[in-house]
Amino acid sequence: MPNKKPAKKSFTPDARGPLDGVRVVDLSRLVAGNILTLQLADFGAEVIKVEPPEGDTLRGWKVKGVDTAWKVYSRNKKSVALDLRSDAGRTIVRELAKSAAILVESFRPGVLEDMQLSPTDLHQINPKLIIVRISGWGQEGRYRHKPGFGTLIEGYSGFASMNGFGDREPVLPPMYLADCMAALNGYGAVMVALREVEVNGGTGQVMDLPLFDPLYSMLGPQAANYKLTGQVKVRTGSRSTNAAPRNVYETSDGRFVAISASIQAMAERLFRAIPIAACWSRRSTTWANITCPPSGSWRMTKSMR
Repeated sequence: MPNKKPAKKSFTPDARGPLDGVRVVDLSRLVAGNILTLQLADFGAEVIKVEPPEGDTLRGWKVKGVDTAWKVYSRNKKSVALDLRSDAGRTIVRELAKSAAILVESFRPGVLEDMQLSPTDLHQINPKLIIVRISGWGQEGRYRHKPGFGTLIEGYSGFASMNGFGDREPVLPPMYLADCMAALNGYGAVMVALREVEVNGGTGQVMDLPLFDPLYSMLGPQAANYKLTGQVKVRTGSRSTNAAPRNVYETSDGRFVAISASIQAMAERLFRAIPIAACWSRRSTTWANITCPPSGSWRMTKSMR
């Protein structure tokens, strides 16, 4: 039978989401701010994307001449070009802020103040405004003046040191990990702040959202583990130091399969389902001790984790 084409889904421009009626002014550039406001836009918020006259720098990331990153991360938004170095441009931002619930920016710390658009100035216009300030290292502290692109954060946080194989260099992620983590953390914080304003009658808030903090927090217990053991986590490729088998394995047809048996019962079911099931014994408690009978050729060692 010929392959059926998937049914087309209708696009309804006037469909409403749960955030319908929430106005967001997005002054940010590149990835983190755009992903944060994308979450709001997808759920129905009116996101007004303020770009410089030459356009957001994200528009320059193109594949075969198409600005795919911009199209994906700026969907469901309205766009307006303003020169924020001019009095007229800043006046329009103040007007937008009057009716906005949320404002997002990603300038270097201090720039918003230099434009007379500081949180204090904006809260005088709209006391309930939620202001999200994205930067590399935060609005305060000794690194506030340093460049803060995601690549630097992915290295400095320790993520790259943990990623990759032990006999090779540390590996940076192949996508905007630090920006994405900050964006999603910021999105959650914005929703909490919005509830405080709308439900509890609270006032507006200022969120200091560095790229560094969410990614460092994602590393979980690594700092605690180091304090306990005095050892830095080694790079183990696709293997896990907590469970086995967990890796990417080549198949007989030259492809690859990812396997993760993270709990005892799951590992038992896995070994029953593949030809090496005869090697499995319920009495074994560590996978490194499992050895096939002489007739078999399979043996699992720690190196296979």
